[in-house]
Amino acid sequence: MHTFNSFFKLSFFILAALNLAVSFDLSASENQACIDCHQEQTTKWQQSDHAKSMAVASKDSVVGNFDKQTAEHYGQKAYFYQQQGKYFVDISYDQKTETLPITYTFGHYPLQQYLVETETGRFQVLPFAWDARSIDEGGQRWYHNYQNEEIKPADRLHWRQPLQNWNGMCADCHSDGLKRNYDSKENHFDSSFTGINVGCVSCHANMDGHQDNKQSKPVAKGGWQRTAGENTAQWIGDKRDNSFMEQCFSCHALRAPLTDGIDPSKKFLDQFSPQFLQAPMYHVDGQIKEEVYVYGSFLQSKMYANGVNCIDCHDQHTMKIKIPDNGLCLQCHASDVFDKPEHHHHEKDSDGAQCVNCHMPETTYMGVDDRRDHSFKIPRPDLSEKFASPNACTTCHQQQDNKWAVNLLKSWKVKPRVDSETRQNFWRLQQGQSISLEQHLAIVNDEAIDIISRATALQMLGFSTEQLSHLSLKPFITDNEDLLRLAAAGTASLINPGFRAELLSPLLNDDLAAIRIAAARSLLDVYIPDSDKPSFKSALNELIVANEQSGWRGEGRLNQGMVAMGQEDLLGAEKSYLKAISVDPYFDSAYSNLAELYRTQGKTNQVVAVYNKAIKNIPTSALLHYGYGLHFVRQQQLNKAIPLFKKSMALSPQDQQYAYIYALAIDGTGDTVKAIELLRDMVNAYGQNQQLVELGLSLSQKANSRVDFDYFMALR
Repeated sequence: MHTFNSFFKLSFFILAALNLAVSFDLSASENQACIDCHQEQTTKWQQSDHAKSMAVASKDSVVGNFDKQTAEHYGQKAYFYQQQGKYFVDISYDQKTETLPITYTFGHYPLQQYLVETETGRFQVLPFAWDARSIDEGGQRWYHNYQNEEIKPADRLHWRQPLQNWNGMCADCHSDGLKRNYDSKENHFDSSFTGINVGCVSCHANMDGHQDNKQSKPVAKGGWQRTAGENTAQWIGDKRDNSFMEQCFSCHALRAPLTDGIDPSKKFLDQFSPQFLQAPMYHVDGQIKEEVYVYGSFLQSKMYANGVNCIDCHDQHTMKIKIPDNGLCLQCHASDVFDKPEHHHHEKDSDGAQCVNCHMPETTYMGVDDRRDHSFKIPRPDLSEKFASPNACTTCHQQQDNKWAVNLLKSWKVKPRVDSETRQNFWRLQQGQSISLEQHLAIVNDEAIDIISRATALQMLGFSTEQLSHLSLKPFITDNEDLLRLAAAGTASLINPGFRAELLSPLLNDDLAAIRIAAARSLLDVYIPDSDKPSFKSALNELIVANEQSGWRGEGRLNQGMVAMGQEDLLGAEKSYLKAISVDPYFDSAYSNLAELYRTQGKTNQVVAVYNKAIKNIPTSALLHYGYGLHFVRQQQLNKAIPLFKKSMALSPQDQQYAYIYALAIDGTGDTVKAIELLRDMVNAYGQNQQLVELGLSLSQKANSRVDFDYFMALR
């Protein structure tokens, strides 16, 4: 999944060779035929952020100040300067300094990043970026990508590590015709692109012969219209074909690549597997939290459900919004209802009267890049009180709290929202509260809930049960909704192995690669009938290729190791986990899985060696302290386990599992009273998590403490 999506792309440059040497001969570009006929579209495109997403570093593309400028962050220093028309950086940490030429610019506004070649073919994103905003906005300065924390060389987020690598993290969404050309055996890139940014073909696919065939694809006739008595427009006319958004989603989504590069003629799920709405990437109510782009939020919206597409609001070539301010929303929403103080309760033309400030609040990423939430939610301070999710009221009025906002809405006589039981249970599930399997399946079956939330719930069935009847999952295997089939394939590991192959066999031949791959992953440890072996082998090969696409970072190697484990290839698994550590030395899950592999083989000394090395390399990993603590529990050495559990809880205070195990371990020493005291202190900090409440009830009965039992019962 990619992280550095400063801005997305387009350009008319072309590669002269595979070594990324760029030719500026537009006549050689595969986009030239488009330009010749579509000059108006070309002019519009030149105004877009896409047009400036990546360029060779030159006086025409560099916006940062390279006039002998310095920047410093927690001891890391950078000196930016020019020499003979070229751009350079001297970058140091402690006493080590290296000089690197700036190869490419990345984006242009509100920030510009810079790429340097750290070894042949491998490009990394510098840790300092240029704030391209005006001085009045706080811009025109160099700043560190992680402004509020020190990123040491022994950190997975350090700029030399895989997560800051251009070839794997950024390239496919910033260049036209990008091929990573990653060699997993040598851990080497030979990446190439046909255009330094993204040209016409990135959205329109290969249009060979188009210039000889002037007939265009029929466009659906119709428009958004409000009939008498309606406050919101509906689409009137031919059925809309919004399939073009598959190309938008390819970049504007948090997703894992399944193939090398992007083919705009293929569907999104035939090339990528998307991230669903789970924590920590999203808030409990589905609002964006981490850098998740647009796909996951837009699919939650009523806009998407009712057929609104990207270019209803954005010009298809400039990508800017079509109409400024509230005029954009008033294309479809009645101004005499929504654009008035009686609705928004703010002074006309004030910030609070802008539709987007309430319904598309901004979150700042990369220090200065404000991005709007596309789920178009209504501000819900009442949900904020329950689930600690943000709301536009207190985000704007930061001196106030959620209770103030709730009371203000009451004073405005705003009718309280009535949420269905299934919707409320989904939020509880997202927060980590326990719900019954019946309640869980009701969420998935509720067609009044948006499709991506239903798919998320389906993917999370393991939170409510350790085993699932194949009859419960069967309807989703053949569902017309692609995301439900994808989630069903992924959660099928809960099905008894004896039924799993028969259940999933149709998905091995699904039209979409993401679903075939998910099905193959769930079938790794079961017997495959002879009739299904060819389709399973084909899907398994796709899974292996997908893992190799991410083999430059720890996750790809880890996933390959898990494939080997599923096939009982323990030596292959060990090799993959060791390689994951080699290419991504600060990725804690690789160490954890390697230690678990050694545990299953009874290699206790190697388990200890792995954890000692891992914690030395990554002392801030809660996962490693937790895993090492479990090792000592198995060795019946609780005195050594407890400090590790306590440390894991301190390192990851939002994870209730660490708190649960810590309290359980304290009880294991015989000090049940102390365990209860800890639970009483912890339970409210974890949103009255039901797993902690149930443990409190159990320990209260064990200690024969009526007072404590009543306390936890009140939270049940």
